[in-house]
Amino acid sequence: MTKLYLTRHGETEWNEEGRMQGFGDSPLTELGENQAIWLKERMKDLHIDVIYSSPIGRAFNTAKIIRGDRDIPLICHDGLKEMSFGDWEGQDQETIKSMAKENHFNFWNVPSKYIPTGKGETFNEVKERSFKTINEILEKEKGKTILIVTHTITLKSYLTALENRDIDTLWEPPFIKQTSLTEINFTEDGYEIPLVACMEHHKYSKKEYNEGE
Repeated sequence: MTKLYLTRHGETEWNEEGRMQGFGDSPLTELGENQAIWLKERMKDLHIDVIYSSPIGRAFNTAKIIRGDRDIPLICHDGLKEMSFGDWEGQDQETIKSMAKENHFNFWNVPSKYIPTGKGETFNEVKERSFKTINEILEKEKGKTILIVTHTITLKSYLTALENRDIDTLWEPPFIKQTSLTEINFTEDGYEIPLVACMEHHKYSKKEYNEGE
């Protein structure tokens, strides 16, 4: 059996400000670092053979926190990057909505009709990229336990492809909150998904944490 854990990076400054990140980046907030620590605590007794991460700082730094001082290889893979948002990167939601109301609506509601700007990607391109990348990792690390640290759309796109769903189902619940944990077990007979976007590890917080949106 090959066991795959998938998670999203911790909260960033741009997350807090409602800005689109994509290939762009901003630092983890104090909460974002704590979210990674909480997941580290949850996974500390789980065997992990290898960690793969998006090379974008917010994901890579989350991966480093989760690994801690454990002797686990940490490998960056460009195929795990977030969707490129082109000219929208660094812009806040309200600004984008005021400039491109219909396209902004399609982004969040009808992904198949979203039209990227600049060097941005379509949702289907990310779906194909994420599925190809993770399948290559699964083949290379067959029989092992793998942790992948990536981004919301990349993770959701992979699940959409794995379950052979239309791209317009991508934003259906559950939402992939920061450092939420998804588990998929692959066997010769197929796969099972015992956990999707699980947030139970936030109980490790020393203060009450409101997940928010």
